[in-house]
Amino acid sequence: MPPILEQYPQQEPELLYALDIGTRSVVGVLARREGERMQILAVEERQHAKRAMKDGQIEEIGQVAAAVREVTDRLERRIQRRLERACVAAAGRALRTRQGNSLVELPAPEAIGTERIRQLELAAVGDAEQGLQEEGGGLRLFLVGYTVTRYQLDQYPLPSLQGHTGRVLEAAVVATFLPSEVIDSLYAVMRQAGLSVASLTLEPIAALNAAIPAQLRLLNLALVDIGAGTSDIALCRDGGVVGYTMATVAGDEITEALMRAYLLDYQTAERMKAELAQDQPVRFTDILGLEQALPPEEILAEIDGAVQTLAEEIARQVLELNGGPPSALFLAGGGSRLFGLSQRVALAVGMDPKRVTVAGRYFQDSAYAEDLDLNDPAYTTPLGIAISSGLGLISDSYRIELNGKPARLFRSGALTALEVLMMNGFSSGDLLGRGGRSLLVQVDGRRCPLYGKPAMPARLRINGREAPPSAPVRSGDRIEFEPARPGADCAVTAGELAGKLGAAGFLCRGRRLAPETPLETGMELVTIPGEQRRAAAGQPEEKVTPPPAALTVELNGKRVSLPPKADGAPYYVMDLLERSGIDFQHVQRPVRLRVNQQACTFQQALREHDAVEICYEDET
Repeated sequence: MPPILEQYPQQEPELLYALDIGTRSVVGVLARREGERMQILAVEERQHAKRAMKDGQIEEIGQVAAAVREVTDRLERRIQRRLERACVAAAGRALRTRQGNSLVELPAPEAIGTERIRQLELAAVGDAEQGLQEEGGGLRLFLVGYTVTRYQLDQYPLPSLQGHTGRVLEAAVVATFLPSEVIDSLYAVMRQAGLSVASLTLEPIAALNAAIPAQLRLLNLALVDIGAGTSDIALCRDGGVVGYTMATVAGDEITEALMRAYLLDYQTAERMKAELAQDQPVRFTDILGLEQALPPEEILAEIDGAVQTLAEEIARQVLELNGGPPSALFLAGGGSRLFGLSQRVALAVGMDPKRVTVAGRYFQDSAYAEDLDLNDPAYTTPLGIAISSGLGLISDSYRIELNGKPARLFRSGALTALEVLMMNGFSSGDLLGRGGRSLLVQVDGRRCPLYGKPAMPARLRINGREAPPSAPVRSGDRIEFEPARPGADCAVTAGELAGKLGAAGFLCRGRRLAPETPLETGMELVTIPGEQRRAAAGQPEEKVTPPPAALTVELNGKRVSLPPKADGAPYYVMDLLERSGIDFQHVQRPVRLRVNQQACTFQQALREHDAVEICYEDET
């Protein structure tokens, strides 16, 4: 009997777990870096019980999470370790890519270090993102990866700037972005499976790193990773990657053609597709229970139209992205094994069939295994995820520190501190705080509210300086955030309230309350006059000390009258957020906070006639 899972040692830092969450199956790979290659220790695969994903997009989160958990459990038992974090890749469906450029002119030549290179790269990424934002009308995008395609130093091309000395630095990158819902669903699966995300990249980036070594990228090469739901395409030339794209036609189209032609369920059609390359009859049972055995050539003729459509769509995307046929084209992924597909693609692209081949022979440059045959095109993406992360070939997010730990985020336009906080689980309540619960009693027939303590305002610092939540954040920034602390609930005894009112005590339902009796909402109290009350000639309902006068301010150009706080506490900017019309739990663009035309924080106290602005930055 295997040991209880909780008793397994934890995953060592050097043990890398790569997960390929595909449309048809989940593949898990365990690896460890050995020099400049990754040693593959174990591989496990589990197909989805039903179609839980479509075109690479997760639709049934619970079902996909269950498949991930099963693969993880198998690997844990094989290596006697508890896996806690995994490297993953998002599918190419709906990806947006663009080239970005940056140039930095230094006042004098200097030795180029890591931080200067990082700034140069991220400026290029920002240039790419700005272009996509202008094209997409404010589309909410997350940066999931970028690849440097070119460096230049003083107009001289170099493979790396590290350690060189110069004055004019240039970089070009291909940056890849995904809509937020793609990443959100992937993170949801990982949470349900009990795993954290160690790194995230895009499947075509991973596949390229596995199939085409850096030394081959001087050539104009194309990689087409044909999965079940998408065919992801990456191109390289002149030593760098020049673009990514995808086709929504992939292996599932062939499966569905088989289902329609022979009245099959999905799993039977998938099995038949894999057996078409064999030189023997393909046996199957249709949904009516009829058993058949047909030669592969007859089945291929039946699905000829679907295969041709797949080949033509791949060719169209490659030609459009590359501007013409590449020097060579590699097919990868499970769909690449479809009999006759490489010849169809070569014909559609206009290439010599000898220059279109199935990927696999170069895997050994970056990965090896003692007892596994890695030259399988179906391993392209899972191996690529392991290679990309283990060998440090991806730069997949801004590095922002939140309370001493790396923040979970991917850029979405110009990120503000507020967006970073909400991406990391903080809510509007953490920003605004909540006052303590109040009590409402009656004293001599009149309402007497007794207020709880106000919330302690949140505190936000960026790189050690106080900043508003609307402040932009940049790579390398350190954010310190102390959530607002709720105010204490009102806790008043009969004796304490009597002292404030100058009374000798209270009667409640005809019985005198002991001074230490805690008051509760709904109590009806009758005062027992004290010496001050008797001297007041029958005026027993002396009021609690009145709070200060009401406060009048201007909010976004409109006059607002704020009732006084019973405890005399001042009003803060955060007290006006609910009146601003902005839903701070779903903020999607930067917010401007100003008092009297000066930037401020949520914690700034307000004074009479202050002019307050709480609105989106792009609003006038």
